[in-house]
Parts: sequence; C-alpha cells; structure tokens
Amino acid sequence: MATYQYQVLTAAGKQQQGRLVAENVRDARQQLREKGLVVLMLKEQEAGRFQRSKRLSSRDLALATRQLATLVAASLPLDQALQAVAQQSEKKEVRHLFQQLKNSITEGHSLASAFGAFPAVFNRMYCAMIAAGELSGHLPLVLQRLAVYEEQRQKLKGQLMQATIYPLVLTLVACSVVTILLVAVVPKVVEQFITMKQALPATTQILILISDFLRAWGVWIALTIGLLALANRYWLKEPGRLLKRHQQHLSWPIIGRLIRVVNTARYARTLFILNSSAVPLLDAMRISASVISNEYARQLLSQAEERVREGESFYLALQKTQFFSPMMLQMIAAGEQSGRLDEMLERSADLQEEQLSQQITLALGLFEPALVIAMASIVLFIILAILQPVLQMNEMIG
Repeated sequence: MATYQYQVLTAAGKQQQGRLVAENVRDARQQLREKGLVVLMLKEQEAGRFQRSKRLSSRDLALATRQLATLVAASLPLDQALQAVAQQSEKKEVRHLFQQLKNSITEGHSLASAFGAFPAVFNRMYCAMIAAGELSGHLPLVLQRLAVYEEQRQKLKGQLMQATIYPLVLTLVACSVVTILLVAVVPKVVEQFITMKQALPATTQILILISDFLRAWGVWIALTIGLLALANRYWLKEPGRLLKRHQQHLSWPIIGRLIRVVNTARYARTLFILNSSAVPLLDAMRISASVISNEYARQLLSQAEERVREGESFYLALQKTQFFSPMMLQMIAAGEQSGRLDEMLERSADLQEEQLSQQITLALGLFEPALVIAMASIVLFIILAILQPVLQMNEMIG
C-alpha cells in the first residue's frame, strides 16, 4: 500500500485535490475513475512526508496509541481524533504519520487498512486488533488495550536495556581503564626497574609480559574480534543456522532462562490481547508466535498452532512444546476448562513479567559487586607488581 496525491476534475467541472491509499498507481487511478473523476495529476506521496519503511520508537508509538485511545473513548470522531494526535505531537514524524492516517480515513478507508499501509510501524498484531475492534464495534476498548500493551512493552524493553547495556558499558569502562594502565602507565614505571638490571619478582615479570603482549598484539586482537563478530552476523543469516543458535541459547544457564521468561510473557500478553478482542484463537496464536524473538521458540509455537488446528486442546498443544513453565501451563489449563482463558493468560503474563523483573534485579545485584571485585583484584595485582621491586630496593639500601 502507498499514499498518492491527486488532482482531479469533477463532473461539474471543478478541480479537487486530495490523497488516497492504493496498491499501485493503476489501482489509485481506477479508484478515482469509479467516482466519476477525471485524473489531472497523480503521484506517490511527496518527499519529506512519513515513508512507509520508516519506524517510530516504542516510546512514541505507546504515547500516540494512548492519546488515540483516550480521544476515541471520549466519542470523538475518528478523523478528528487522528488529527488531534497529529497536532499534539512534538515530533515531525508522528505528525506526518497521523496526518496521513487521517487523510486515509477521510477518503473512506477503514482504520485497519490505513494502519496496514505502514507495516514498519504497525505490526500484524496491531492491525489485527484494530480490524477486530472495528468489526465488533468495540474499537475504543481495543485501543485502550493496545495502549496498555504498548506501554507494558516499552516498560519491558527498558528493563531489558538496563539488563544488557548497563553491565556492558560498565565492563567496557573497567576493561578500558585496565588496558590503559597496562599499555601506557605500567611500561613507563617498570622501565626504571629494567634499566637498573635488578632481579624482578615473578609478579612484575608477569605484568611486563602482559603489557608487552597487549602493546604488540592489542590492535590485532581487537580487529580480529570485530571481524569475527561481523562474520558471525553474516553466518547467522542462514535460517537453519539461526534456528540452531537460538535453540542453544535456551540451554544456557542464566541467559536461557531469561529468554524463556521474556518470550513466554510476550506470547501470553499478546494472545490475551488478541483473544479478548474477538480475534479467532488460531489467528491469535499465529500472530502471537510472530512477536517471539527466538526463532526456535517461534517454530515450537507454530507446531502448537497446527496441533490446535487438528483438534487438540490449547493446553496440551502448549505442553508439548516444553517451552512454558509448569505454573503457566496449569493456569492455562484451568482457564481453558473454566472458560476464563483470557483472564488466566493475562494473569500468567503478569506473573512472568514480575518474575523477569526480579531476575533482572538479582542479576544486576550479583554482577556489580562481582565486577568490582574482579577489577579491584586486577588493579591490586598491578600495584603489587610495581611496589614489590621498590620495596626490594629499599631493603637493599637499608
């Protein structure tokens, strides 16, 4: 889908301008002709407007969804609600996007089709929920749920960023400080001892060897690591290799458990939102599986969808994946038997997200002191290696 600008001549001989959403130029021209309009000018959206391939940040999407949900719930007409969101935003990209959405609605398109023209911004789950809300007449409720979902996803993303970026930056800073000490500071200090031709302690000799090695090979080591990382990235573009690597990730001691919790929470939350919005279970399972980041887990959930399609119960299909925790499976089984599956899916997603938050807090709580102890030990070794020859010299002088 693309947005096209047009200039037409009406049956009364008046010129009109506007925009419409169509598959291609031929489709756009056909739409105008069916309305009895003579096309004077037709071209794809102008440069500088929001492009279909561009993305919005999670924060911007969550905020815009919340604003739209609030306005629609207040019984504001859809085109006016979209216009209001465009006017309220401080970011140019958001204004352009929602202005184009408003134009699509004004031209007679449904909200789901208008969103579908921007797949980089609104994923399959988003568009499926909007379509279900329009068909069922519960669009305000669906938008409220989408707003909550986007806000929770933004919160979860923030937790994951904290769990990965903060330790990584801390480690890089600590390693950089130690490397500078070994490459720039230590050689100048130890050089004084070498010129005196004094027998050096074992710790000082080891420090000199490490320093010389880093000075000679440090750049090549860094370059090799970069090339290996780049080669690994291209190597994983093969689907079979990526699938195998993601399967291995799930077996890792701590990271594997975090991956399971993140993906099961995301799956349960998405499935709850879709199923409670009148999206059929099989469609909801397929869309929910597409939001999973782990390829191996996505394959397992696709197999579960096929089992449900063949008549197996939802609980048994998920149990056979061996991907979900026993507690989560029991809650799903209870919900399926009692007819309260949506409630149990929401509750299990809440529990998984709470567990994830606890594990991230625990991991960071253990990592920080461990890193401090490790770096302190390295610095202590460097200090001792430098001080030992000095103490020996003082003893000789004394």
